[in-house]
Amino acid sequence: METPGSQSSLHRANLERVVRAVRLAGSLTQAEIARTTGLSAATVSNIVRELKEGGTVEVTPTSAGGRRARSVSLSGDAGIVVGVDFGHTHLRVAVGNLAHQVLAEESEPMDVDASAAQGLDRAEQLVNRLIAATGVDRSKVAGVGLGVPGPIEESGTLGSTAILPGWGGTKPAEELRGRLGVPVHVDNDANLGALGELVWGSGKGVRDLAYIKVASGVGAGLVIDGKIYRGPGGTAGEIGHITLDESGPVCRCGNRGCLETFTAARYVLPLLQPSHGTELTMEGVVRLARDGDPGCRRVIADVGRHIGSGVANLCNLLNPSRVVLGGDLAEAGELVLGPIRESVGRYAIPSAARQLSVLPGALGGRAEVLGALALALSEMGDSTLLDGSAGGALHTAAPAFT
Repeated sequence: METPGSQSSLHRANLERVVRAVRLAGSLTQAEIARTTGLSAATVSNIVRELKEGGTVEVTPTSAGGRRARSVSLSGDAGIVVGVDFGHTHLRVAVGNLAHQVLAEESEPMDVDASAAQGLDRAEQLVNRLIAATGVDRSKVAGVGLGVPGPIEESGTLGSTAILPGWGGTKPAEELRGRLGVPVHVDNDANLGALGELVWGSGKGVRDLAYIKVASGVGAGLVIDGKIYRGPGGTAGEIGHITLDESGPVCRCGNRGCLETFTAARYVLPLLQPSHGTELTMEGVVRLARDGDPGCRRVIADVGRHIGSGVANLCNLLNPSRVVLGGDLAEAGELVLGPIRESVGRYAIPSAARQLSVLPGALGGRAEVLGALALALSEMGDSTLLDGSAGGALHTAAPAFT
């Protein structure tokens, strides 16, 4: 039994610090581990050697700054995590290992009016199928990250949502945990999009960003000092309900002229239906705009200017260094990013606007499911990884992106 403060307990703590740093980053050079953990280069070198001999990590040659280096990642067979993303019209599942490699991924359409039970049953089936496809034993599943399009209360209950009307009041993590028999961690889709871009995409290397997702609704995932900010009621980032026009259209929240009523698909598509038909989707609008369609270009530009007004408010309040635009709209590139920047320049405090970069998401429609993987990775523990059993770490939380 280790005595707190003893040499052996300090060594164990250092082992866990190194494993945690590697687990959250996917892979790091030894120099990066030293910077991340604050440990000396010699200590890191000895710990990495010990972890490699124990089969916890793998070390491969790489280069950093033009110099030879060694990249450290968790062993490919140390365990797996699962990401599940419920969207307005889809269910997407991914299975990844602890070295941040996606082993299997699949998406299928989902009826938005389906009940929570039906949706979770389908998720269970798809998760089981993909785990089987990887050939990894189920005992290696260290946890599941789950994304849903709605606010998650502190109790784990999904708040009222018009996007998944059959889900309000349910506890999706608890329900899926009962089906799969492993820990499930839940968050809303915008937060997971932010987490995905932070770990794998356009947010890498920054500590403060906002991920804006425009789809059937409009939401923002906020990262402050490297951590997702949710607020006490889980509703932080509801940028779609910033008021732009008090006399504007009635929003689903009951107010008038919310940002969502000028930018979300359900309000934007009817503007083009007289000239483009009723089958038009936001993906189609973006495609036509890129091909030069004047009506679609005008609508995309207007949407961008309205989003920019909301982003300017975020700049004035939180002063993020980066805004990442996700969803189908991001595929419009400068057709939408230019107007966003124009509005930010007009309405934001000049010092905040100068520091801000506005970028398209790098992960596209995969941002949320990859964010769900990152959530599962951040919530699992490190202690039993050192003992060679990922499954044993299921109930040992070590939150990072929280």
